[in-house]
Amino acid sequence: MKFRKNVDLSSYTSIKLGGPASEFCEAKSVEDLKEAVLKAKAQEKKIWIMGGGSNTVFKDSGFDGIVIKINFLGIETEASGGFVFLKAWAGENWDDVVSFSVKKNLAGLECLSGIPGTVGAAPVQNIGAYGQEVSDAIDRVGVLDMKTLEQKEIKAKDCKFEYRSSRFKKEDKGKYVIIYVVFRLVKDGVPKIAYPELEKMVKESCSEKNILKIRELVLNLRKSKSMIVSGRDKNSVSCGSFFTNPCLTQKEFISLKKRNERHKGYDEIPFFETSSHMIKIPAAWLIEQSGFTKGFRHMGAKISDKHCLSLVNDGGTAKDVLELAGQIKSRVFEKFGIKLEIEPDIVE
Repeated sequence: MKFRKNVDLSSYTSIKLGGPASEFCEAKSVEDLKEAVLKAKAQEKKIWIMGGGSNTVFKDSGFDGIVIKINFLGIETEASGGFVFLKAWAGENWDDVVSFSVKKNLAGLECLSGIPGTVGAAPVQNIGAYGQEVSDAIDRVGVLDMKTLEQKEIKAKDCKFEYRSSRFKKEDKGKYVIIYVVFRLVKDGVPKIAYPELEKMVKESCSEKNILKIRELVLNLRKSKSMIVSGRDKNSVSCGSFFTNPCLTQKEFISLKKRNERHKGYDEIPFFETSSHMIKIPAAWLIEQSGFTKGFRHMGAKISDKHCLSLVNDGGTAKDVLELAGQIKSRVFEKFGIKLEIEPDIVE
């Protein structure tokens, strides 16, 4: 395995930001990964594990350590107990895996079409879109313990999945590297349509059982919001959604409504109740109501022309993007008393 020095990290992220990595390598196998980890430990260097780079912002100063890009590839399927278990290795492109499952008429991942990144990153933040979360389909996750270099499997029920989070993002951050994911899918199953905008499109154009058409509709929706990475779309030079939608308790939501009523001119607060009876508020609405419009600019960073949740690198720096994010967070907190959480990893 080759270790390269002073590698420009901006070319490895969808937002095209970041200075050089002291060292950089691509692990094509678990043995490669172990070799890189042992090298970092021997030299007492920091490690950063990356997949597709779609949810990562490296600082302008770069990363003083070893960046390990996971490139484990492979997809396997096995039918058992009325399900089809699809095993995808961590370096596989996420949307390629969704496309594979849809072409096999396996229901469970279709609404997650078009999300950038790799399979290994999907469980970490429990990716989701249009009413579906990846945790709904995960059966188990294969991991490498970074301390012992031992492999093991963790069942979905033990991954502590939450909205855009998991044990791999919280208490076990840095403890494990995900090396593969096994999904439990349904052959000829009925897709889950739970998002109003998508539900309306499905009713107007196709059968709910037409999984190929539903994937097409999801891709079109994402494309209309510049949420598909494309060299032809300047608004896609981003990390996708930069903030997660805040989830409030019933008591916090009542307090927010009272606070909102004191500010004349604000619209009625849109909300969704989660399965755990929390109240989810669209972060995009909070951002817009706080005075930030689509296309709002700060230096070389801007809010996407298509979607207020996306911050775009428009010829700027990581510093520009993070300053814009800070302005948004401060204004939303000032207006609503809600602290927005940044979704991408900000790498020190």
